Amino acid sequence: MGPDDEASLRARLAADPLRPQFHLLPAKNWMNDPNGPIYWKGRYHMFFQYNPNAAVWGDMHWAHAVSDDMIHWRHLPIALAPTPGWDDADGCFTGSAVDDRGTATILYTGVKTTSPDRATLRDGVHNFREVVCLATSGDPQLRTWNKWKEPVLQPPADPRLTGFRDPFLWRGSDVAEMGRSNAAPLQDRGGRDHGEMWYLGVGSGVRKEGGQVLLYRSKDLRAWEYLHPLASGKWTGHESVNPVDSGEMWECPDFFPLGKRHVLLYSTAGKVIWETGELDPKELVFHSEKRGILDHGAYYAQKTQLDAHGNRILWGWIPEKRPDDELRAAGWAGCMALPRALSLTADGDLEMQVSPQVEALRVTSFNMYGFSTAERISLARKFEIEDIAGEFFWGSSAPRFTLSLADQAGTWVRVSVDAEGTVAKLTLNETTIELPPTQNRDHKLRMFLDGSVAELICNNRHAITSRVYRKPDGPLRISPESSFPQIYELNVWQLRAISNNRLTT
Repeated sequence: MGPDDEASLRARLAADPLRPQFHLLPAKNWMNDPNGPIYWKGRYHMFFQYNPNAAVWGDMHWAHAVSDDMIHWRHLPIALAPTPGWDDADGCFTGSAVDDRGTATILYTGVKTTSPDRATLRDGVHNFREVVCLATSGDPQLRTWNKWKEPVLQPPADPRLTGFRDPFLWRGSDVAEMGRSNAAPLQDRGGRDHGEMWYLGVGSGVRKEGGQVLLYRSKDLRAWEYLHPLASGKWTGHESVNPVDSGEMWECPDFFPLGKRHVLLYSTAGKVIWETGELDPKELVFHSEKRGILDHGAYYAQKTQLDAHGNRILWGWIPEKRPDDELRAAGWAGCMALPRALSLTADGDLEMQVSPQVEALRVTSFNMYGFSTAERISLARKFEIEDIAGEFFWGSSAPRFTLSLADQAGTWVRVSVDAEGTVAKLTLNETTIELPPTQNRDHKLRMFLDGSVAELICNNRHAITSRVYRKPDGPLRISPESSFPQIYELNVWQLRAISNNRLTT
């Protein structure tokens, strides 16, 4: 692409009203999975899957961005790129970043085309062999990385294996003492101290049985010993060329302590699943007690990290829902979801809230609390959201209520709750989910609109992320079809962009 073409693309991206303004995304082209988010020397570093050459998937690199607050981002040079002839020659796939006694270290999936009998990723298009690779950085800003030439871990020699990718890590000391009052270190059956070991989970599965997380351990992140599956799932019973679609392979697993339990996350069969339960401290096997769907919409490839205060922060990729030809024409694809802080309810359900740092983007506000219905309607007509960049919080105890936002061309986004008995249905545009039975009908909802992205969280428990691709026509207003009498509180904020040209650079 020549200078004139590059300038033309930048101008087009900066003017694209569907391109998010406060979600992290590259200056152009395709992005997908969050990789190795880490708080390092006072700053947040995010890596993510990136194609530097096109707005469609392919040629996977690790892009790199840095932030002081997880909201305002600045792009740095690409961190990892495929090396011809090496085991990552056809892509640097997803992985994790950790602090190894003061050295920033990445373990990632390297892929290389091979014969079908040696491939671990066979999806009808590719025959890739997946291995775990390692890279380290001595740069305080993590701008440069040194890759080990040889993989640190090869896949099992099992013809039924359905994948071997997306490694995640934890220190034994991070989980061994959780919930224990005594100070003596926990040991495994062989008498080894958990605290001195690294543990590595790899997304995998067994054909016609189900997805798995394979568990390994090491003292130095280089030499790994296989233990057993940390957790296993069940096949859906449906045949599919791609085993992820049939639940025979788990992608992007993550595992961490939260409160007095452990949490397992994974992506499979088009969904992101959460499970909470107990980790057997000696057998090192996860026993699931509760499970649910992390986000019911355009959300995939979840990844977590600890922030500066020890909170567990969830990241996710918001994929596109339009054809590749439209992505090429747009010049960009995908963005990162806003950071969500995770917690557990007393009975072990997963909760999430968008991190409060996003409040720094608020510019002007509109409040509709305690007014009469006529006053609410009058106030609502006066407030506008420009550039599809707004935050909304509202609550209602009514069995049925709706909040609808529209521009001059019609409805942009519509959210409704419809309850009958103890069961309620939550709808965001074309997506409807059933909320678990409850005696409490008081629903609180928070939604962020950013270009073509809508992120909605209900009662800190139920999330739907949606895409809207219609070209906007003027500012957004609260539509008259909204349930003004039933909504007892409504707060709306105009949000500012994190850059002046939608390029987040």
